[in-house]
Amino acid sequence: MNVLSVASEVYPLVKTGGLADVVGALPSALQPHGIRTRTLVPGYPAVLHKLKKRKTVGGIDNLFGHPAKVLAAEYDGLDLLVLDQPALYHRDGGPYLDTTGRDYPDNFRRFAALSLAAAEIAGDDVVPGWKPEIVHVHDWQAALTPVYMRFGSARDLPTVLTIHNIAFQGQFGASVFPELSLPSEAFSMQFLEYYGDVGFLKGGLQTASAITTVSPSYSQEILTAEFGMGLDGLLASRLASLAGIVNGIDVDTWNPETDPYIAQNYGPGTLKKRAANRKVLEERFGLDKTPGPIFCVISRLTWQKGMDLLAQVTDDIVALGGKLIVLGAGDVALEGALMAAASRHRGHIGMVPGYDEPLSHLMQAGSDAILIPSRFEPCGLTQLYGLRYGCVPIVARTGGLTDTVIDANEAALAARVATGFQFHPVTADGLRLAIRRALRAYNEPKVWARLQNQGMKSDVSWAKSAERYASLYSGLLAKG
Repeated sequence: MNVLSVASEVYPLVKTGGLADVVGALPSALQPHGIRTRTLVPGYPAVLHKLKKRKTVGGIDNLFGHPAKVLAAEYDGLDLLVLDQPALYHRDGGPYLDTTGRDYPDNFRRFAALSLAAAEIAGDDVVPGWKPEIVHVHDWQAALTPVYMRFGSARDLPTVLTIHNIAFQGQFGASVFPELSLPSEAFSMQFLEYYGDVGFLKGGLQTASAITTVSPSYSQEILTAEFGMGLDGLLASRLASLAGIVNGIDVDTWNPETDPYIAQNYGPGTLKKRAANRKVLEERFGLDKTPGPIFCVISRLTWQKGMDLLAQVTDDIVALGGKLIVLGAGDVALEGALMAAASRHRGHIGMVPGYDEPLSHLMQAGSDAILIPSRFEPCGLTQLYGLRYGCVPIVARTGGLTDTVIDANEAALAARVATGFQFHPVTADGLRLAIRRALRAYNEPKVWARLQNQGMKSDVSWAKSAERYASLYSGLLAKG
């Protein structure tokens, strides 16, 4: 089976969040099921720079007024198609934001072009000798693909739309519609019209053959007004086509026994070796070399991620004998609050602004616990990395965090199945209580070691989830 995957980012070529990790890992997980995936991504400078061996395999004469090339390349096991259109993608900033941190004003055009190119690849002879049988698109940036397909030659091809975060919907003013190369009927409630605006994600949800989210709990949460972000009614109308399939991780890349980014490799039977990674972390973050757990945070610093709650409990973490290290960037005020906490508690709180992939591996390998106080979390990946590395997750009870972390309540501890700590309500007090529970467990070394070992036994691979995607694809093909 040939599948065309369409996304705005893919690890390890370009990454701003978990979307890239999923898009990068799923193709190899699907291979044992006889599924060959080609992934279409924009030709950002960072992508083209890494793809030294690439060739032009097709082209589009007129992509919103400009010719575009379709390049083919292989990289780190990925079979790639790259949409090379310099006017759209050769920018000095990142995939979505300019060098000042603002959205590119033509993002609607840049990602409509990605979707239109995907639809033409699916339906026309853009890539000679290759056709997909399924088109799988990710988030709003690719969500117009099934809309373009509906009005093009690939109208009968099945499509899957995966929602990684429904908070990001690609909503633009109605004035952009004439630039999208769609018939006038597409600007209607049945397609793109969304409270008078153009909704990219909304259009995809209306037209995709199947809709998935990245965890079972999140697929239920987005049917409510609290989490549906205005699209709960539409999703309820498509309930029969909606499924939640939890994300996995690349267990070869994230493997503490072989990870090249950490100071000392280790496994479930050699947890004491983690101490060498802790030592490097203490030096990197300027921490005192005193006893007590190290809590880490690897996150965008935003309200959604609960970073305002973290800022409220920093003093408590230190008072209780813990230390905190933070890797992340985001809201200026939240960055400032956490930097101020680091200044107040030198030797006990450290922060590195931004994102650093090798450092994120080292933090999982040397910290004792990872804090994830998200107000909503479609799936989350950092808790899966934590489980894999014996870095005990402390998570809000929401979305995929609920599905992947088994709370260390009395029954779970007695049955020896607990892997971390959940808390609810998602408030500063809720987070404080969870930290206190974790500290009590940490002070009982045998209990803490069981939590670590049980977490490391968890199946966080793509195996089961890939099987579900393969079954979904096969079901869609069987329907014709």
